[in-house]
Amino acid sequence: MKVALVHDYLTQRGGAERVVLSMQKAFPDAPLYTSLYDPEGTLPGFRGTDVRTLSMNRVGALRRNHRLALPLLAPAFSRLRVRADVTVCSSSGWSHGIRTEGRKLVYCYAPARWLYQAERYLGTGRGGARAVLSALTPLLRGWDRRAACTADRYVTSSTMMRDSIRAVYGIDADLLPPPHTIDPGGHQRAVDGVEPGFLLCVSRLLPYKNVDAIVEAVNGMKDQRLIVVGSGPEIRPLTALAGPNVRVLGGVTDEQLRWLYAESLGLVAASYEDYGLTPLEAASFGKPVAVLRWGGFLDTVVEGDTGVFFDRPEPSAVRDALHRLSRERWDGARIQAHAERYSEAGFTARLQDLVTQVAA
Repeated sequence: MKVALVHDYLTQRGGAERVVLSMQKAFPDAPLYTSLYDPEGTLPGFRGTDVRTLSMNRVGALRRNHRLALPLLAPAFSRLRVRADVTVCSSSGWSHGIRTEGRKLVYCYAPARWLYQAERYLGTGRGGARAVLSALTPLLRGWDRRAACTADRYVTSSTMMRDSIRAVYGIDADLLPPPHTIDPGGHQRAVDGVEPGFLLCVSRLLPYKNVDAIVEAVNGMKDQRLIVVGSGPEIRPLTALAGPNVRVLGGVTDEQLRWLYAESLGLVAASYEDYGLTPLEAASFGKPVAVLRWGGFLDTVVEGDTGVFFDRPEPSAVRDALHRLSRERWDGARIQAHAERYSEAGFTARLQDLVTQVAA
């Protein structure tokens, strides 16, 4: 059976990219099709693998900022024909639009945020982007829904996303939570100028991630320090907002990320998250979390056992949760046992089974 993989774009270091690396372990001989590939901007694990890009990858500006390609992605993926018995599309908005000569399984992280949650995705700024998106939305929604109907099977990460897929597309998706893949036993490298004993935020720096609420919360906590890891268009305003006890690092290597998790007091996340991978990464190091009571975090965090929730992505609510996090006595071994339920081996075995079912 010939299997192919397709992903929207490989220009970032995030949870979706880590899921694709796990998919490659499930199907090591499968080619990986994508619109844009920036080896320096994404995870190093893709180097040396069979990555096949679309023609737009020749334009350096698009590789450096994939958002500039938004008007081009739907027609570009629609023209891509993949020759395989089963094509697995890793999609948050685009790759499910490909044509294939065999069966199509879509692993959907969420129906496209820029089409169905535009206000939350773009935030309050970005007037130009908002105008372009507003003009394209009717056409793109039609394209998106037609593309979804070409799939033989839909799979998603969390119960909330399963409900969202049903509401947007009328499709009942299978549930397959992504694994955490940051190995606590792997090599670690300290980050210069960072002393152990800090709170950690690991996130793409986009408006809906609400990292500004976390920064403001810790700005008002003189007894705590915060390290922010991630890249995105919000990095400059967040750096400007950060007080003396907050440091915005930007991107880090996996070795540095392991060290940051290991030396942190715990993780904090205020995003409207489809799944909730970073709490599992923190849990694999035995670290508790303070997260927004929303979306995928409801699946991956056990209140009182692995972390605490707050109800609003606002500085006062985040600050209160961090006080509760610091007062509790956490059982690191119990937290790690929770993370072990989301193993990569279990994920790849289940994905292989689903592909076999689709092929049949």
